[in-house]
Amino acid sequence: MFKIVIQEEILELLNAKSIATIVTLAALAIILVVISKRTAYNTKTLAYGAVAVAAAFLLSYIKLFELPTGGTITIASMLPIFVFSYIYGPRAGILAGLVYGILQLVQGAYVVHWAQMLLDYPIAFAVLGLAGLFKRNIYLGAAVGGTARFISHFLTGVIFFGEFAPEGQSVWLYSLTYNLSYMLPDTLICIGLLLIPSLKAAINRIRKEATA
Repeated sequence: MFKIVIQEEILELLNAKSIATIVTLAALAIILVVISKRTAYNTKTLAYGAVAVAAAFLLSYIKLFELPTGGTITIASMLPIFVFSYIYGPRAGILAGLVYGILQLVQGAYVVHWAQMLLDYPIAFAVLGLAGLFKRNIYLGAAVGGTARFISHFLTGVIFFGEFAPEGQSVWLYSLTYNLSYMLPDTLICIGLLLIPSLKAAINRIRKEATA
C-alpha cells in the first residue's frame, strides 16, 4: 500500500510538471511570436525601453518585504514597465518586460525546475507588458499586468512548491495566499502612485513627446 501511494504521488507530480512544461513552452512561444513580428523600433523607443528596464531593475532593489522562497514587495518596481507599455503598446512592453525578467533571473533566482524558472522570471515579467493593451486606462492596464504576473507565479506555486504548504492545507490555497501576499500590495503601490495627478500628467506629457 505504501509503495502504491508513493508511486501515485510521483505520477501526479510528473503529470503536473508535464503540464507545466507544455504551458510554459506555449506561453514562451506566444511571447516570442508577438515580439518577433516585424516592428521597427526607432532609437527613441529603444532609449525609453532601456530607461524603463533600468529604472525597474533599480527599484527592485528597494525591498519593503521579502519572502523566504521568493517574492518581494518593492517601491513600485513594475511601474516603469507599465508606463513604457502604456506609451508604446503591448508588443514593446512585453519585450521590455522579458528583458527585465532576465535581469531578475540574473539578480538572484530561486530555481527548482527549468519550467518554473521560465514561468517565474522571463514569462512572469514579460506579461507586465499586457498593460499596454489599455491605451486609454493606465490603471486598468497596471491591474491586468499585475494580475497576469500573479497568475504565472501562482501556477509555479501550485506545481513546484506544494511541499511548502502547511500540513492539511490545499496547495491551491497556499499558492494563492503566498503569492497574493506580495503581488497584491506591489500592484496596489503602482496603481496608487499612478493616481497622483502630477505623476499622471507627467506620464501623459512624456507619452506625447515620445510618440510625436
